Amino acid sequence: MAFLDPIIDSFESIKETLGFDNPVPGVPEVFFALAVSFSLNLIIGTLYKATYRGTRYSQDYVHTLVIVGTVTTILILVVGTHQNAQAIGFGMFAAFAMIRFRRNLGQARDLAFILFSMMTGMVVGARLYPTAVATTIVMVAAVYVLSKKEAFAPKRASHNLRIRVNNDIQYDQEFFPIFEEFADATELISVESIQAGMMTELRWGILLKSGAKVSDFMEKLQVASGNNRVILTSTQRSFDN
Repeated sequence: MAFLDPIIDSFESIKETLGFDNPVPGVPEVFFALAVSFSLNLIIGTLYKATYRGTRYSQDYVHTLVIVGTVTTILILVVGTHQNAQAIGFGMFAAFAMIRFRRNLGQARDLAFILFSMMTGMVVGARLYPTAVATTIVMVAAVYVLSKKEAFAPKRASHNLRIRVNNDIQYDQEFFPIFEEFADATELISVESIQAGMMTELRWGILLKSGAKVSDFMEKLQVASGNNRVILTSTQRSFDN
């Protein structure tokens, strides 16, 4: 790849200037490694924020990602400069195993981002700078595409439906034809007796058909329920981070 030649030449020049080929990294290389690790982990933190979904976004957690990745780089640099590197390495991983992360992880992906940050810090600490940059770029691009393309997303309800009916209404018979007309899928979530047993409140998850008119859907439900309370709530909410 000819377009990479200038980048490779520049890196080789930096290697020679900072003494990257020395068995023990010097002070200039240590600063360079920390700068690379910090920059790459900033990118990981930005990716986490850009792809996060939910209501529990934490600035503190993103700061932790950056700090953990950078500190891991320092640890790996230290491990690599000692003859008993194997023993120190086992001790380091034992320490990681003993640490309890002081935040309840709201999503499984939070743990994946911690591992991503640590992996990047380890590769940089191993002085494999081109590998660290390349793997981070590829992983960031892959995660971003997966998130934005809604890859592997389940078929989820588009609305929550809540209806109150009198006890004399056979709700299965009354509402089923309406659901057949307007919805691709329905799921009865709960049936609750209310108002001292005088009425019943029903909750459904509804996946409306594409192009279905909500006004017509609501009108027919209102009639079928005996003009009782009908509430339709969208589940497609966007959360500001």
